Amino acid sequence: MHGFFASCTVAALLLATCLAIPHHHHHQGDHADCHVLSSPNADFGFALYKNLRAKAGAAENIFFSPLGISTALSLMSTGAHGETHSQMFSTLGYSGQEQAKINDAYKHLFEMLAHHDQDHHQQLDVSNAVAIDDGFSPSDAFMKNAKEFYSAEVLKVDFGKSQEAAAEINSYIANKTHNMIKEHVKDLDEDMAMMLINTVYFKGEWFQPFNKSLTGKADFHVDETTKVEVDMMKRTGRYDMYYDNDNGTIILLLPYKSNTSMMIVLPDEGKMKDVEGFINKDYIEHWHNSVYRQSVDVFLPKFSISAKAALDSTLKEMGITAAFGDTADFSGISDDVKLKLSKASHEAVLNVDETGTEAAAVTTLEVMPMSMPMRIKMDRPFLVLIVEDSTKSVLFMGKIANPTAK
Repeated sequence: MHGFFASCTVAALLLATCLAIPHHHHHQGDHADCHVLSSPNADFGFALYKNLRAKAGAAENIFFSPLGISTALSLMSTGAHGETHSQMFSTLGYSGQEQAKINDAYKHLFEMLAHHDQDHHQQLDVSNAVAIDDGFSPSDAFMKNAKEFYSAEVLKVDFGKSQEAAAEINSYIANKTHNMIKEHVKDLDEDMAMMLINTVYFKGEWFQPFNKSLTGKADFHVDETTKVEVDMMKRTGRYDMYYDNDNGTIILLLPYKSNTSMMIVLPDEGKMKDVEGFINKDYIEHWHNSVYRQSVDVFLPKFSISAKAALDSTLKEMGITAAFGDTADFSGISDDVKLKLSKASHEAVLNVDETGTEAAAVTTLEVMPMSMPMRIKMDRPFLVLIVEDSTKSVLFMGKIANPTAK
């Protein structure tokens, strides 16, 4: 029985008050392959990161699930037409693709993730739900797509009783995120017709646990003038790492006991802004292909952070504008009621600690070469990506600017 897990991450995305009524209106393909999604979803994730970074303070943590946000928007796009649909597809990086191919790819992705989830060393749950007002009936085609390709559950709610509706939706989210996110929804519009909900929950054990007895207090330098005290975990072992000399950046891969790994990007002091400016999926791929195994003294803070973002302005700035306006075309969801997207919100939580069982940490033996290990100390802001290796899906990404900020 494992006591503590090394890393627990969770996100909830609501295309929340998704599809409010505008106020002036009181089969799986043979070639379905989730790798179709990994490249555009990564591009979308980095574009989203850069937009969120521009809005955040330098010492503010950023953390979100590109996979979760892409999934919810892709589900919504099945009911969009015209300019509304083309903007969504363009922003998501699907230009030139057919909706049917994207749907098939998500179906395949969910099947692969469900298969990997049988591994008792990790939990990876991507869940979708459609909360529908009692007085609203989405089209059969939209609901069929939601269930067949996106494994969406249906929640029947009365948005007219906004507090009760919020309680039901929060209960669903809390259940799917194992109580890590409890009160995501607060103010619901009573005119709402429907809400799309996506949650991503990941819990994994380090392949090489940290020994709790080595964790000690240390300084973390948030910026040149601010330092905070953290519980710094320590482990000496053989890790895949790479130093990008051209960009002054250390890359370290921390694998989980599964098909998932955490990539840490640690820029040299004063280099974070530069790295944030150029980072994209090609750099990630280059770094991933360049790592080599060597002895490393790893110092990683133990932390628990959460980040919440209203995505309305971000999605508009990224090109999804028609969906929010009175000319929105979601006729694939309803012919009778004119719909628009009124609100999008996202919340993600990341917990990082030492291990599986303490015994495992004590009995783990590694044969080490006789050279001095390289020292990698995460005592200043660093970027983190959690990647599902077999599907190349970026599950989560962000910046740990201050591990003590809740």
